[in-house]
Amino acid sequence: MPRTLNNCPAPAKLNLFLHVTGRRPDGYHLLQTVFQLVDFSDLLHFEVRADGQVRRTTEIPGVPQESDLIVRAARLLQNAIHERTGAAAPGADIAIEKNLPMGGGLGGGSSDAATTLMALNHLWQGGLSREELMVLGLQLGADVPFFLFGRNAFAEGIGESLQKLDTPGLWFVIIQPGVTIPTALIFSSSELTRSTKPVKMTDFSIASKKLFGKNDLEPVAARQFPEVAEAIKWLGKHGDARMTGSGACVFCGFTQEEQADEVLKLVPSRWKAWKARAMQEHPLAGLLDR
Repeated sequence: MPRTLNNCPAPAKLNLFLHVTGRRPDGYHLLQTVFQLVDFSDLLHFEVRADGQVRRTTEIPGVPQESDLIVRAARLLQNAIHERTGAAAPGADIAIEKNLPMGGGLGGGSSDAATTLMALNHLWQGGLSREELMVLGLQLGADVPFFLFGRNAFAEGIGESLQKLDTPGLWFVIIQPGVTIPTALIFSSSELTRSTKPVKMTDFSIASKKLFGKNDLEPVAARQFPEVAEAIKWLGKHGDARMTGSGACVFCGFTQEEQADEVLKLVPSRWKAWKARAMQEHPLAGLLDR
């Protein structure tokens, strides 16, 4: 059994569009979206412990260990392995290089959890399939199954119904406008539109080069957080700009890397900004059987 697995990427996602099409009786929102993987990532490092303890060895301000999705994912996997084999699973020390902003709509916490499930299932020789890990991941958050799915996807339901989708090989400029947006705040707003007409995956596939659809969460976030509106307006001067997820990050896609580089140079210094390339597959997809 290998004892370490280092430099494991937990990539960001962008929502190329995000429609809220309804709401279930239990309060969960019904969505349609296209998830796009990009090569802007957290990095996680894993070392097996024989004593069964799970420890995050990196301090993350404002994120206690017990509530961290990384730790919760590892313990959820331990329980699943124990139920399957009857034997206690090993533990792990987990270090993280946190690059993705929290509350940015890039799926950082969900991606960290998915990378944890993939890496520890491999290190612990848990033997869980991709589908089994996706079921576990849904207990941690609606975006986690996508990262385990391992490909760009057209998503429906609460985000767990996924269909593989090839997306354009764009370069993105991503701006963090200096605010953190709690997801629940946007989804609970009385201003949120929850009745967008459902679309088909083929509608997105045959769309023009302009961004398809809209992000139904964007108007709510932009009204409550003027910084988001300002970033969208600024980036919109250079192309089709949009907020991802429930915010706060906004993005714009370009066909050439040089275009993205030029825009990145112009981003006002009060904002953090990154360049990221579209990916078609999760970097750790090879750890799981197809």
